[in-house]
Amino acid sequence: MLIFGTQIHIVTFIFIVLEFCMFIFQLARYFYRLQDKHLGWYLVLLFLLLFYNIALGLYPDPRIDIPIPIQNLLAHGSCFLMASFFPYYFYKAFDLKPLRWHALFGVPLFLMLPYLVFFVIAYAINGNLKADIRYGVIIPFFYSFILLWAILSAIRRRYKENRNRRHYMEEIAVYCAMVPWGSITVFSWFQASQLAQVLCTNTGFVIITIMFLWESVRRTRIEYYLNLTNNGISPELFLANCLHYGLTRAEILIVQMLYKGMSNKEIADKSFISEETVKKHIQNIFRKTVIKNRAALMHKLQNRRD
Repeated sequence: MLIFGTQIHIVTFIFIVLEFCMFIFQLARYFYRLQDKHLGWYLVLLFLLLFYNIALGLYPDPRIDIPIPIQNLLAHGSCFLMASFFPYYFYKAFDLKPLRWHALFGVPLFLMLPYLVFFVIAYAINGNLKADIRYGVIIPFFYSFILLWAILSAIRRRYKENRNRRHYMEEIAVYCAMVPWGSITVFSWFQASQLAQVLCTNTGFVIITIMFLWESVRRTRIEYYLNLTNNGISPELFLANCLHYGLTRAEILIVQMLYKGMSNKEIADKSFISEETVKKHIQNIFRKTVIKNRAALMHKLQNRRD
C-alpha cells in the first residue's frame, strides 16, 4: 500500500513519522543539554536513518523532477552512508577506542570507496546499475562481517575491563539494532522489496528508542534531585551528610561532580585519574551510604537524616 501518490510504502511512512517525532523530541532535549555528546551523536544517527527511509521510499520515481541516475545515487548512497556511520558512532558515542582504525580508515576504504567506484563512477560510464550493484557490494559484504565482529569484540573487552553492566547493556542494545545492516548488501544484490528492507533495518531501532526514553527518565530523576540542592538544601547539610557516612575528601569531590551529571570519563579527565579509580571511588561511596544508584545517592545526601 503506497501513500500520497508516491512509492513510499505505508510501513515506511509509519517509521518515518515515528522517527521524525523522536528526532524532534531528542533535538529539543539536546538544546537543553548541549554538553551531552552521546545524545548529539544519536541525533546524527537518527537523521541519517530518516534520510535513508525517505530516499529508499521515494527513489527512483520517473514522476519526480530529478534525473533517475541521481535518484539511484541518493537511494543507494543513503544506505552506504548510514552503514558507514555505525562504527564511527560506536567509536565516538561509546568511546570504543579499538574501533578507531575502522571508523577513520576501514569504512572509507571498504564501504565508501566501493560506492564511489561502482555506484558513482562506473554507473556514470555504463549506466548499468544492476551490474554495478553486483560487483559493488562484494567488498562491503565481506567487510560488514569483519566490522560486526570488531564492534562486538570492542564492547566485550570494555565490559571485561570495567564491568559496568548498565553501559554494557546499552551498547549491546545498539549493537543488536545495527546487526541487520550487515545484510543490507544482500538486499541490494537481490533487489529486495522496500518493505523487506525497511522492516529489517528499522525494527531494531525500536530498541534504541525505548532505551533512550528510559535514559531520559533516569536523567530527569537525577536532575530533579540536583535541583533540590540548588533550591534550598544548604551546602552545610550536604557536607554534614557526607561526613556522617564517612566519605573521604576525594569521594566528596566525586559526588559533587556526579551531581553535575558528569560521566566517569569526564570525572577521570577533570581529576587526572583513571576511569577505574573513579569506579572504585563510586563503589566505595555506594557501599558507605548503602545505596545502589546515583539517583538514590543524591536523594540520601541532600535530605535530613531522621
